[in-house]
Amino acid sequence: MSHNIDVFWSFRSPYSYLVTPDLLRLREDYDVSVVLRPVLPIALRAKAAVFDATDKKRPQYIVMDSYRRAKFLGLPMAWPKPDPVVQDRDTFEVPEEQPYIWRLSTLGIEAERRGKGIDFAYHVALLLWGGTVDWDKGDHLMRAAAKAGLDIADMEMALEQYDGKAEIAKNHERLEQGGHWGVPTMVFDGEPFFGQDRIDTLRWRLDEAGLRRD
Repeated sequence: MSHNIDVFWSFRSPYSYLVTPDLLRLREDYDVSVVLRPVLPIALRAKAAVFDATDKKRPQYIVMDSYRRAKFLGLPMAWPKPDPVVQDRDTFEVPEEQPYIWRLSTLGIEAERRGKGIDFAYHVALLLWGGTVDWDKGDHLMRAAAKAGLDIADMEMALEQYDGKAEIAKNHERLEQGGHWGVPTMVFDGEPFFGQDRIDTLRWRLDEAGLRRD
């Protein structure tokens, strides 16, 4: 019987983007189902606790380190234009209106309902972080979804039939219950593995559980 790995993942997280190819390989190498659990970026989940606007070290490090890590992994890397989160770069303030991240995140919910969550995340993250300017215009998203075997128009019609935002809120609760707050967090058998650089530790745990495919 296949085991689940819940992946708490954000379209605005460079580290979520960087771990996604490894998540695809998990499905190939182990008898596991990799379940995409889209969550909002922490800038929206915990507005008051994210960054001190007077101290730029943390965001500067994240940008520097994610570009360095992408180069190490041989992956293309450019900060998305437009940014999936509408945010003031000086004050870190975020308005209530967030059209990009909600659309992407709820589409991720629908993709997982169709059994293609990680595939959708992979192709859309590559679109966002791979250097495509104006990824939100034209047929960019449609083509990325098609690579995952999905139809954007059909997905958006399906989203009209249920509350995708409520599903994201449930994922926020699941992430807390899983013992963490950040992304990407992979939860296997109740144990959280936080960060793109913990994928090898997760693979070690899967080996311990005897789940490697022959």
